[in-house]
Amino acid sequence: MPKLRKRIMKHVTFLVIVLIALSCSASHTLAAPPNIIVVLCDDLGYGDLRCLNPAGKIATPHFDRLASEGVTFTDAHTGSSVCTPTRYGLMTGRYCWRTKLQSSVLGGLSPRLIEPDRLTIASLLKQQGYHTGCIGKWHLGMNWVLKPGGKVTELGIESREQVWNVDYAQPIADGPNAVGFDYYYGISASLDMVPYTYIENNRVTKLPTEDRDFPLFMGREARRCRQGPTAPGFEVEQVLPELTRKAIEFVDARASDAKQGKPFFLYLPLASPHTPIAPNAEWRDKSGLNYYGDFVMETDAAIGKLLATLDRHGLRDNTIVVVTSDNGCSPSADYPELLGKGHNPSYHFRGHKADIFEGGHRVPFIVRWPAKVPAGKQSSQVVCLTDVLATCAAALDLKYPDNVGEDSFSFLPSLLDPTKPSPRTSIVHHSINGSFAIREGNWKLALCGDSGGWSDPRPNTPAAKGLPTVQLYDLATDIGEQHNQQATQPDMVKRLTTLLDQFVTNGRSTPGEPQKNAVAVNIRRAARTPTKATKQK
Repeated sequence: MPKLRKRIMKHVTFLVIVLIALSCSASHTLAAPPNIIVVLCDDLGYGDLRCLNPAGKIATPHFDRLASEGVTFTDAHTGSSVCTPTRYGLMTGRYCWRTKLQSSVLGGLSPRLIEPDRLTIASLLKQQGYHTGCIGKWHLGMNWVLKPGGKVTELGIESREQVWNVDYAQPIADGPNAVGFDYYYGISASLDMVPYTYIENNRVTKLPTEDRDFPLFMGREARRCRQGPTAPGFEVEQVLPELTRKAIEFVDARASDAKQGKPFFLYLPLASPHTPIAPNAEWRDKSGLNYYGDFVMETDAAIGKLLATLDRHGLRDNTIVVVTSDNGCSPSADYPELLGKGHNPSYHFRGHKADIFEGGHRVPFIVRWPAKVPAGKQSSQVVCLTDVLATCAAALDLKYPDNVGEDSFSFLPSLLDPTKPSPRTSIVHHSINGSFAIREGNWKLALCGDSGGWSDPRPNTPAAKGLPTVQLYDLATDIGEQHNQQATQPDMVKRLTTLLDQFVTNGRSTPGEPQKNAVAVNIRRAARTPTKATKQK
């Protein structure tokens, strides 16, 4: 009997040791810092995804899969309704209108916009031991070497006369590598801007020796991209496959380290479905709409390949994947044609890219993190792309100084439990011509009487004359922004204007010590009509 008891105790002890070891191993796995991937689509509309717009006519199985495996934020917004300012906000957690760029976008040759001493998501995560990579469209400026006497536009798109003022054989300074990225591969700005060549870290991969342009919409030759320096063999329809290939290479290279607890951060700003709208042959006519619909489908497939790569390496569970867009869909997609076939890229929102209306800045926003986040849930919490920085920091339990992420609120509480609110209760919107709007709760105040962008009523046009100078909408009852209540709700107009003034004066919208804006910010700046070059963007 004593021998039997001794044998049983020996087996029990062994089982306890095994269980403790397994428990420690599981705890270690869950405690390991997550890999983080942020995919920023370009000009993808809220209504383009089936998971957000059941009546949509574009098949988006991989976006939909992400939504079924994570949390979809249905009230998510960009910091601006155009490219550059949104990207600045995403990288820094700060509204771009606090910088010297007060309207429009940068060009492909513009100098760096992010301030030299400003912490970004990449530099924050790099400090925590992350390997950081950016693959795709940068559009935040980089310092090219100029030829003697050559100039380029600093805060706008370069002119045709300026495109050859750069010595493209020289290394580039102050690009993505200078703001926290260990590796960069991509294009300097939008795919309809020069130079048409890939950049790896601080050099072009091929000298852009040719002078070319491309149709803005494949098969429609009348409207074309800006003509300029192009690398031999560069074709716009190959950019999406090339960026997808490089993103997969990046994950392949980092997978082993990630399994050992050395995480990676991948920022993947795609150049699609922005103009030039150029789907590859295998995707043309797949949507049954037009080439824009086909390009959305090809973009969806690219995301599917990236997700499959995570699955292949066993990295799915502890990788945070964020998929969103930099603004609403562009009118270049041909809204009349799409609407005629029953598809609205803006869903039931008014306006589109460039506008102060919801269609300009309300975007898809899906987050998957299987180790921590429930699957197949939706959250109505208001979210801005500036919030990604604070959320990444919160996920790692990091603190940062008051001069970082001045407009970044963590949505981690709503991500972990979609029924819970996050700290953000208000948000500031900005249009291409520098018009402001502010929202608190369901009330949205636009400090302009027009669209602030490209849809009607356009700024400084006959249609805009005689309109009230402000617009106030109750989005709870008027999501289409059709009934201006500024005349009957003067107290709300005053309240929201005062709140916006406070955010401007304090240099921040989050709690903390006041900060300084780079320039004086005028929330009622005189509206201007977007230029031809800006409209092409």
